[in-house]
Amino acid sequence: MSQKHISLIASEHNIPVSGVSAIVALLDEGATVPFISRYRKEQTGSLDEVAVAYVKDRIAKLRELDKRREAILKSIEEQGKLTDELKKKIEAALTMTELEDIYLPYKPKRKTRGSMAKEKGLEPLAKAIFDQGLGDPEELALKFINDEKGVKDIEEALQGARDIIAEWVSENAEVRAGLRKLFLEKAVIKSTVMKGKEQEGQKYKDYFEWEEQLKKIPSHRLLAMRRGEKEMILSLDIFPDENDANFLLEKKVITGQNANVAQVKIALKDAYKRLLKPSMETETRVTTKKTADEEAIQVFSENLRQLLLSPALGQKNVLALDPGFRT
Repeated sequence: MSQKHISLIASEHNIPVSGVSAIVALLDEGATVPFISRYRKEQTGSLDEVAVAYVKDRIAKLRELDKRREAILKSIEEQGKLTDELKKKIEAALTMTELEDIYLPYKPKRKTRGSMAKEKGLEPLAKAIFDQGLGDPEELALKFINDEKGVKDIEEALQGARDIIAEWVSENAEVRAGLRKLFLEKAVIKSTVMKGKEQEGQKYKDYFEWEEQLKKIPSHRLLAMRRGEKEMILSLDIFPDENDANFLLEKKVITGQNANVAQVKIALKDAYKRLLKPSMETETRVTTKKTADEEAIQVFSENLRQLLLSPALGQKNVLALDPGFRT
């Protein structure tokens, strides 16, 4: 049992450390949430099942995070790239998203445009351009023309360098965190009917041409649109204003104004359209779906609670109910 995890859970939910410690110990022994909340009150400090369930879910996530952290540290160490600073960053990560963002540049990848450009020996050119110092990028690129490696001219060399820069930017944890926030706060969700599905999808006709700010969309509407997409009636797209996204990238990456900077700006636009937008949209879909599901469950449980608490026979006085059991 990690005391660090116990203290974190206690501070997050304002639960006594002793109570969290007791719950985790009982869970590890195989006890269930109802059993702990009803029959082990003296050990937990009378914590209710909501608190017990929270501790159960949180400790499971933290342990899963630790397993992933251990695997990431091992992977980077095997590559010979684990530094003390990187190790501290990985050990300090508190969420799976943060951890995966740190690991992304070191993650084994399939062949990409960037990796192919590196194989052609264009990484030094990419670095020289990305440093955004003075100098002519075309003159720099001249040194990297090599027919044997498949770099036939200046434009091909510059394109390869931009591909490498685009991947560097897309794997930057700070850039990804900023874009993730932009998507969640300012993105729009747009649904359109798929061609030829107008008649078949009449129950989704309200969403044939629908656009709404993602942050404000009610959970029932988001889930309906997701169902329409799953049934291949609707096509969904989630995106913030492209100018806002490009401005954010430039603010985090651009340091001056010269010919090399112009090349970096082209790479940033490519990084957003080709790599970051699809990735951020996928993450946003997962996050908003989870939130919408939780809201839907909350509404359902509250409606059910009111139903169960309503008088069995309306306004009639009831002395007792006989369930008809023989014993």
